[in-house]
Amino acid sequence: MSGNRPEATGNPLTHAVKLARETVPPMHPAGRPFVFGGLAATLVLRKFSKRLGVVGALATAATAAFFREPKRVPPAQQGLAVASADGLVSLIEEAVPPPELGLPAEPRMRVSVFLSVFDVHVQRIPASGVIERVAYRPGKFLSADLDKASDDNERNSVLMRTEDGHELVVVQIAGLVARRILCEIREGDKVGVGSTYGIIRFGSRVDLYLPPGSKVLVSKGQRTIGGETPIAELPTAPHPEG
Repeated sequence: MSGNRPEATGNPLTHAVKLARETVPPMHPAGRPFVFGGLAATLVLRKFSKRLGVVGALATAATAAFFREPKRVPPAQQGLAVASADGLVSLIEEAVPPPELGLPAEPRMRVSVFLSVFDVHVQRIPASGVIERVAYRPGKFLSADLDKASDDNERNSVLMRTEDGHELVVVQIAGLVARRILCEIREGDKVGVGSTYGIIRFGSRVDLYLPPGSKVLVSKGQRTIGGETPIAELPTAPHPEG
Protein backbone atom coordinates (compact mmCIF):
# COMPACT_ATOMS: atom_id res chain seq x y z
CA MET A 1 0.00 0.00 0.00
CA SER A 2 2.78 2.41 0.91
CA GLY A 3 4.32 2.04 -2.55
CA ASN A 4 1.19 3.56 -4.13
CA ARG A 5 1.16 6.73 -2.03
CA PRO A 6 1.82 10.02 -3.90
CA GLU A 7 5.18 11.58 -3.31
CA ALA A 8 5.42 14.48 -0.88
CA THR A 9 5.08 17.84 -2.53
CA GLY A 10 8.01 19.26 -0.53
CA ASN A 11 8.32 22.44 1.48
CA PRO A 12 5.42 24.86 0.68
CA LEU A 13 7.74 27.84 1.18
CA THR A 14 10.25 26.44 -1.32
CA HIS A 15 7.41 25.86 -3.78
CA ALA A 16 6.14 29.43 -3.30
CA VAL A 17 9.62 30.85 -3.93
CA LYS A 18 9.92 28.77 -7.10
CA LEU A 19 6.55 30.04 -8.36
CA ALA A 20 7.55 33.62 -7.59
CA ARG A 21 10.80 33.25 -9.56
CA GLU A 22 8.88 31.86 -12.52
CA THR A 23 6.22 34.61 -12.37
CA VAL A 24 8.17 37.77 -11.48
CA PRO A 25 10.69 38.76 -14.21
CA PRO A 26 14.32 39.13 -13.09
CA MET A 27 15.87 42.58 -13.04
CA HIS A 28 18.63 43.78 -15.34
CA PRO A 29 21.84 44.48 -13.35
CA ALA A 30 21.76 48.14 -14.46
CA GLY A 31 18.71 48.64 -12.25
CA ARG A 32 20.27 47.44 -9.00
CA PRO A 33 21.86 50.76 -7.94
CA PHE A 34 18.53 52.55 -8.49
CA VAL A 35 16.51 49.94 -6.58
CA PHE A 36 18.98 49.72 -3.70
CA GLY A 37 19.04 53.51 -3.53
CA GLY A 38 15.24 53.55 -3.51
CA LEU A 39 15.11 51.04 -0.68
CA ALA A 40 17.55 53.10 1.37
CA ALA A 41 15.52 56.26 0.73
CA THR A 42 12.31 54.44 1.67
CA LEU A 43 13.77 53.40 5.04
CA VAL A 44 14.81 56.98 5.74
CA LEU A 45 11.43 58.40 4.71
CA ARG A 46 9.58 55.88 6.85
CA LYS A 47 11.28 57.25 9.95
CA PHE A 48 9.61 60.61 9.31
CA SER A 49 6.26 59.40 7.98
CA LYS A 50 4.63 56.06 7.20
CA ARG A 51 2.87 57.72 4.28
CA LEU A 52 6.16 58.90 2.81
CA GLY A 53 7.52 55.41 3.34
CA VAL A 54 4.66 53.96 1.29
CA VAL A 55 5.34 56.48 -1.49
CA GLY A 56 9.01 55.55 -1.46
CA ALA A 57 8.21 51.84 -1.59
CA LEU A 58 5.87 52.33 -4.55
CA ALA A 59 8.47 54.40 -6.40
CA THR A 60 11.10 51.72 -5.75
CA ALA A 61 8.75 48.99 -7.01
CA ALA A 62 8.07 51.02 -10.17
CA THR A 63 11.81 51.41 -10.74
CA ALA A 64 12.35 47.67 -10.35
CA ALA A 65 9.55 47.06 -12.85
CA PHE A 66 11.19 49.41 -15.36
CA PHE A 67 14.41 47.39 -15.28
CA ARG A 68 12.67 44.02 -15.63
CA GLU A 69 14.26 41.51 -17.99
CA PRO A 70 11.68 38.78 -18.72
CA LYS A 71 12.70 35.52 -20.28
CA ARG A 72 11.89 35.31 -23.98
CA VAL A 73 11.73 32.35 -26.37
CA PRO A 74 12.71 33.19 -30.00
CA PRO A 75 10.79 31.57 -32.89
CA ALA A 76 12.08 28.18 -33.99
CA GLN A 77 11.83 29.19 -37.66
CA GLN A 78 15.17 30.01 -39.29
CA GLY A 79 15.87 33.02 -41.52
CA LEU A 80 14.04 35.60 -39.40
CA ALA A 81 15.00 38.91 -37.83
CA VAL A 82 13.09 39.29 -34.57
CA ALA A 83 12.22 42.44 -32.64
CA SER A 84 15.04 43.97 -30.65
CA ALA A 85 12.64 45.69 -28.26
CA ASP A 86 9.17 45.69 -26.76
CA GLY A 87 7.09 48.58 -28.01
CA LEU A 88 5.05 50.04 -30.86
CA VAL A 89 6.07 49.93 -34.52
CA SER A 90 6.16 53.65 -35.27
CA LEU A 91 7.83 53.76 -38.69
CA ILE A 92 8.46 51.41 -41.61
CA GLU A 93 10.44 53.17 -44.32
CA GLU A 94 13.64 53.15 -46.33
CA ALA A 95 16.56 55.05 -44.80
CA VAL A 96 20.35 55.19 -44.91
CA PRO A 97 22.04 53.47 -41.93
CA PRO A 98 24.05 55.64 -39.49
CA PRO A 99 27.20 56.90 -41.25
CA GLU A 100 29.45 56.06 -38.29
CA LEU A 101 29.14 52.36 -39.20
CA GLY A 102 30.97 52.99 -42.49
CA LEU A 103 28.33 51.30 -44.67
CA PRO A 104 27.46 52.44 -48.21
CA ALA A 105 25.08 55.41 -48.18
CA GLU A 106 22.29 53.38 -49.74
CA PRO A 107 18.75 53.24 -48.30
CA ARG A 108 17.63 50.04 -46.56
CA MET A 109 14.29 49.11 -45.10
CA ARG A 110 14.09 50.38 -41.52
CA VAL A 111 11.60 49.30 -38.87
CA SER A 112 11.41 51.62 -35.86
CA VAL A 113 9.97 50.53 -32.51
CA PHE A 114 9.04 53.20 -29.96
CA LEU A 115 9.32 52.30 -26.26
CA SER A 116 7.16 54.10 -23.72
CA VAL A 117 8.20 54.27 -20.05
CA PHE A 118 5.88 51.31 -19.40
CA ASP A 119 7.60 48.94 -21.85
CA VAL A 120 10.42 46.52 -21.09
CA HIS A 121 13.55 48.55 -21.84
CA VAL A 122 16.22 45.93 -22.47
CA GLN A 123 17.30 45.41 -26.09
CA ARG A 124 17.76 41.99 -27.66
CA ILE A 125 19.77 40.53 -30.53
CA PRO A 126 17.58 40.15 -33.68
CA ALA A 127 19.42 37.09 -35.10
CA SER A 128 22.33 34.82 -34.22
CA GLY A 129 25.68 35.89 -35.63
CA VAL A 130 28.80 37.98 -34.98
CA ILE A 131 29.12 41.65 -34.00
CA GLU A 132 31.23 43.50 -36.59
CA ARG A 133 31.03 47.09 -35.39
CA VAL A 134 29.73 49.13 -32.44
CA ALA A 135 29.60 52.92 -32.73
CA TYR A 136 28.32 55.48 -30.23
CA ARG A 137 27.37 59.03 -31.28
CA PRO A 138 26.28 61.83 -28.93
CA GLY A 139 23.30 63.93 -29.93
CA LYS A 140 20.06 65.60 -28.90
CA PHE A 141 17.24 64.25 -26.74
CA LEU A 142 14.18 64.87 -28.90
CA SER A 143 11.05 62.80 -28.41
CA ALA A 144 11.93 59.33 -29.72
CA ASP A 145 8.69 59.02 -31.73
CA LEU A 146 9.70 61.86 -34.08
CA ASP A 147 11.06 60.97 -37.53
CA LYS A 148 14.21 63.05 -37.07
CA ALA A 149 15.10 61.31 -33.81
CA SER A 150 16.98 58.68 -35.84
CA ASP A 151 19.28 61.37 -37.23
CA ASP A 152 19.51 63.92 -34.41
CA ASN A 153 19.34 62.03 -31.12
CA GLU A 154 22.08 60.37 -29.12
CA ARG A 155 22.46 56.80 -30.35
CA ASN A 156 24.46 53.60 -30.25
CA SER A 157 24.66 51.64 -33.52
CA VAL A 158 25.52 47.97 -33.91
CA LEU A 159 26.40 46.21 -37.17
CA MET A 160 26.18 42.43 -37.06
CA ARG A 161 26.48 39.62 -39.58
CA THR A 162 24.06 36.74 -39.23
CA GLU A 163 25.03 33.09 -39.50
CA ASP A 164 23.69 33.18 -43.08
CA GLY A 165 25.90 36.15 -43.98
CA HIS A 166 23.31 38.94 -43.84
CA GLU A 167 24.06 42.41 -42.47
CA LEU A 168 21.72 43.69 -39.78
CA VAL A 169 21.95 47.08 -38.13
CA VAL A 170 20.38 47.76 -34.73
CA VAL A 171 20.36 51.30 -33.33
CA GLN A 172 19.53 52.28 -29.75
CA ILE A 173 18.20 55.85 -29.72
CA ALA A 174 17.80 58.01 -26.61
CA GLY A 175 14.45 59.71 -26.08
CA LEU A 176 13.07 62.84 -24.48
CA VAL A 177 13.80 61.72 -20.91
CA ALA A 178 16.38 59.05 -21.71
CA ARG A 179 19.86 60.04 -20.64
CA ARG A 180 21.77 56.79 -20.69
CA ILE A 181 22.34 54.16 -23.37
CA LEU A 182 24.02 50.97 -22.20
CA CYS A 183 25.49 48.51 -24.74
CA GLU A 184 27.09 45.35 -23.37
CA ILE A 185 28.49 43.79 -26.56
CA ARG A 186 31.79 44.36 -28.35
CA GLU A 187 33.15 43.84 -31.84
CA GLY A 188 33.90 40.18 -32.47
CA ASP A 189 31.34 38.87 -29.96
CA LYS A 190 29.28 35.86 -31.02
CA VAL A 191 25.65 36.46 -30.09
CA GLY A 192 22.45 34.43 -30.02
CA VAL A 193 19.01 35.52 -31.17
CA GLY A 194 16.88 36.97 -28.38
CA SER A 195 19.75 37.48 -25.93
CA THR A 196 19.92 40.80 -24.07
CA TYR A 197 22.66 43.16 -25.21
CA GLY A 198 21.75 46.54 -23.72
CA ILE A 199 19.22 48.88 -22.15
CA ILE A 200 18.08 52.49 -22.58
CA ARG A 201 16.84 54.29 -19.50
CA PHE A 202 13.43 55.97 -19.47
CA GLY A 203 11.78 56.19 -22.89
CA SER A 204 13.48 55.50 -26.18
CA ARG A 205 13.45 53.96 -29.65
CA VAL A 206 15.18 51.10 -31.47
CA ASP A 207 15.71 51.02 -35.25
CA LEU A 208 16.36 47.81 -37.17
CA TYR A 209 17.85 48.12 -40.68
CA LEU A 210 17.23 45.07 -42.88
CA PRO A 211 19.24 43.68 -45.80
CA PRO A 212 17.84 44.22 -49.33
CA GLY A 213 15.27 41.61 -50.30
CA SER A 214 13.85 41.18 -46.79
CA LYS A 215 10.10 40.72 -46.35
CA VAL A 216 8.69 42.88 -43.53
CA LEU A 217 6.23 40.93 -41.38
CA VAL A 218 4.91 43.71 -39.12
CA SER A 219 2.68 46.73 -39.69
CA LYS A 220 2.79 50.29 -38.39
CA GLY A 221 0.95 50.49 -35.08
CA GLN A 222 1.61 46.85 -34.19
CA ARG A 223 3.07 46.01 -30.80
CA THR A 224 6.24 43.92 -30.64
CA ILE A 225 7.75 41.60 -28.03
CA GLY A 226 11.53 41.82 -27.95
CA GLY A 227 13.25 38.56 -28.79
CA GLU A 228 10.02 36.93 -29.99
CA THR A 229 8.08 38.94 -32.60
CA PRO A 230 9.29 38.24 -36.16
CA ILE A 231 10.06 41.60 -37.79
CA ALA A 232 11.16 40.31 -41.20
CA GLU A 233 11.92 37.27 -43.27
CA LEU A 234 15.50 37.57 -44.48
CA PRO A 235 16.52 36.71 -48.07
CA THR A 236 17.52 33.11 -48.75
CA ALA A 237 21.01 34.26 -49.77
CA PRO A 238 23.05 37.35 -48.78
CA HIS A 239 22.69 40.32 -51.06
CA PRO A 240 25.91 40.69 -53.09
CA GLU A 241 28.11 43.61 -52.05
CA GLY A 242 29.16 46.34 -54.41
